[in-house]
Amino acid sequence: MKPSGPSPLYRFAWIFYLVLALGGVLWLGFEHGTISPDLFFDPSGWWLDLGLGLACGGLLIGLWQFGRRHLPAARELERELRRRLGELTVSEALALALISGFAEELFFRGAVLDAWGWIAATALFALLHSGPRKAFRLWMIFAGLAALSFAGLTLWRGNLLPAIVAHVTVNAINLGHMAAEQPAVTPPGAGSA
Repeated sequence: MKPSGPSPLYRFAWIFYLVLALGGVLWLGFEHGTISPDLFFDPSGWWLDLGLGLACGGLLIGLWQFGRRHLPAARELERELRRRLGELTVSEALALALISGFAEELFFRGAVLDAWGWIAATALFALLHSGPRKAFRLWMIFAGLAALSFAGLTLWRGNLLPAIVAHVTVNAINLGHMAAEQPAVTPPGAGSA
């Protein structure tokens, strides 16, 4: 049985990502005057962008699974994130994956990469994923590798679609895994004879 409503961190994450997306829109708007749909989508190559995003997301998930199997810090990080997020339904995990992947790509690969270049976009993204424990250092390294991949896709393809797809894929699978791994809560009175 899930407690009433999402955790405070989940609510904060939604506010944070909405503000981040708004910041990206404003930044790009001030820089360019208008935001072209071409930033998000290439109608002539959308299928390639989609495939590249899925492939990149799959490779990053494979890398994380390898780390999870072989690095105690990866398992510790997942436990810590699960604890901080609280109980998370699969639909909440997917919603958080969509908003975080879109907002972070719009801000970091849309606005920051456009204004300051891929090095700044990658470093700032990695720093956003840092924290006080050793496990968070591993997250920062993984986020830096992911950011390099997302920047490369954006620069190569000239739009955000492949990076957004890759990012959402990574977040959806990892957050979905965390939601599925939560211990089952027995309702009061259940199981008593």
